[in-house]
Amino acid sequence: MQLSVAALEAALPAMTQWRVPGGRSVDWAVLEARLGTALPSDFRVLAEAYPVLVIDDFVMVSVPTPGAEVSWAAASREDEILQDLYEMDDTEGYVPFPQPGGLIGWASSYSGDSFYWRTSPADPDAWPVVVRTDNADWIEFPVGAVEFLVGVYGRTIDVPGMPGDFPSDFPKVLGLSE
Repeated sequence: MQLSVAALEAALPAMTQWRVPGGRSVDWAVLEARLGTALPSDFRVLAEAYPVLVIDDFVMVSVPTPGAEVSWAAASREDEILQDLYEMDDTEGYVPFPQPGGLIGWASSYSGDSFYWRTSPADPDAWPVVVRTDNADWIEFPVGAVEFLVGVYGRTIDVPGMPGDFPSDFPKVLGLSE
């Protein structure tokens, strides 16, 4: 079951100041046609309510910007770092999207950690989160992006290999303007 953006706001109350009244109007038809897949509904709701968020000057949640959907989709399909890791056989069996079950990035950290969805099974709402830490550890979590963030900032999900102060006791959130 996917958790709602309201659950994320409860776990991370500092984010609510960045909520966009009336929504952001991302053109999902254009984005998903260019990307070649639908995206999870919890992420779509988050992206409609919030701009790109930077949490504790550490994690950046990359949501598409209205008017720049094509570039977001292109960057997701052409993840050069993931492609290089794959070519060096350093992905522990994970593959880049658009390969079947391939990874699509949705967040990153300023320390080099990457947060992906594994695009399998076929239903995007069932895609698990995969984290590649800067230590080259690959960890899969059987939850969606919003539920993952709720778990991390609600301290019910531990991500091995992260800094000792992650997450902080009172995370700050910055919304990046468009």
